[in-house]
Amino acid sequence: MTRRLLLSYLGLVLLALAALEIPLGLVYASGERDRFAASAERDAAMLAELAEEEIEEGNLAALPDLARQYAGRTGGRVVVVDRRGLVLADSGAREAGADLSGEADIASALGNRPTIGTRATPAGEVLSATMPGASGATVRGALRLTYPMSAVTDRVRTLWLALALGGACVLAAAALIAFALARWVTRPVRALEAATAALADGHEPDPALSRLGPPELRRLAATFTRTATRLRHLLHAQRAFASEASHQLKTPLTALRLRLENFEPYLHPRAHPSLDEAVGEVDRLARMVNGLLALARLEHAATVPEPVDLDAVLADRAAVWAALAAEHHVHLTLSGQPAGKVQAIPGALEQIVDNLVSNALRVAPPASTITLHREPATASDGTLYVQLHVIDQGPGMSAADRTRAFDRFWRAPGTTHHDGTGLGLPIVQQLAQAGGGQITLNPASGGGLDATVRLHPAAAVRRAAPAERTRHRSRTGIRTR
Repeated sequence: MTRRLLLSYLGLVLLALAALEIPLGLVYASGERDRFAASAERDAAMLAELAEEEIEEGNLAALPDLARQYAGRTGGRVVVVDRRGLVLADSGAREAGADLSGEADIASALGNRPTIGTRATPAGEVLSATMPGASGATVRGALRLTYPMSAVTDRVRTLWLALALGGACVLAAAALIAFALARWVTRPVRALEAATAALADGHEPDPALSRLGPPELRRLAATFTRTATRLRHLLHAQRAFASEASHQLKTPLTALRLRLENFEPYLHPRAHPSLDEAVGEVDRLARMVNGLLALARLEHAATVPEPVDLDAVLADRAAVWAALAAEHHVHLTLSGQPAGKVQAIPGALEQIVDNLVSNALRVAPPASTITLHREPATASDGTLYVQLHVIDQGPGMSAADRTRAFDRFWRAPGTTHHDGTGLGLPIVQQLAQAGGGQITLNPASGGGLDATVRLHPAAAVRRAAPAERTRHRSRTGIRTR
């Protein structure tokens, strides 16, 4: 923004200088040419009158001295001819007696018609003023006075150089003033940008930014500071609620479960199934509360993705789930080439794998296989990424069910007997998106469901500075579809 303001200021100054200096230079150049031509015409008329008097008196010997004296004093060239166009005197190298009657300006002057104008010569452009030497209608000769135009051209060029130098000095001064003004105007904008980044990273913005820059931007900064402060208070209140609710709700739910279990010795055996269902609903309610609190923490926590070793996480989680899978007579396998490090918020990959493996294990039939497969892939725009597949051999899901699977509290039809809360996949989606990835559900080639998580390689994403990172180590452990 500073550069754009500086360029706009300099553009306006440059336009003003051009509007002033170019007409001034053109007017000066035209005036110099006109003054030069008028001076040459006046001198030529005066010399022609003097030459006509000498010719009339027959004093032709005085003409060469007249021509040489004037040429030596002014630098012009004087040529005097008689009424036949023969040269009587020339301050240049031409000898007397040469016939110039064929030249247009001489012929015009001998016809009692003065001429003035510029013409090109081998030595350059010259100004020529040719005047008749006449008394009334009697023409006794003519005089040509020529000046090189370089004298005028040099003065005009000097003026243009002076104008250019003055304009450059004005432009340099305007650049310094414009730079200082642009920095002053944009200082609160830069401070607001830094404060916004700090707020996004979970830090407190600097309240001093409201004292910078123009009044309008200071008011904007003050409004932003109030908004940021209120937002911080709201976030602190929500986090405090999530933290307190996680403790306050667990205690009564645990007490309710214990009381229900204490009823078991006093109930008729036929009421035991109902008691078991009630205890199961209390457990599901506890898991639902934990899931909601986990989602609240994910939505309001300021996190920065970091490089995480995907292969180490997969090996660790596969070893953890292998025993439980064996109890269900399900084989858990890990395949694919090592993927290295990917971008994810700390602890997110473990939760993603746990939720997806738990969902797959819940629907996998005995003697089936759950596959954890990773592979590199390339997007349509050429971007490289890593795909993590969690593939089961269960009944799968219809296209409509796969579309709604990420809705909160939604459970697939026919799964009411399961203990899921409908929050597992929303949590997985939130965790994947927090690290810049995404998750999709696709039908597996051999039947079942293929949960595909797209992750960005750590080398393809610029790492944030350590001071900008906010650690996020919460683990929900919710495992429900």
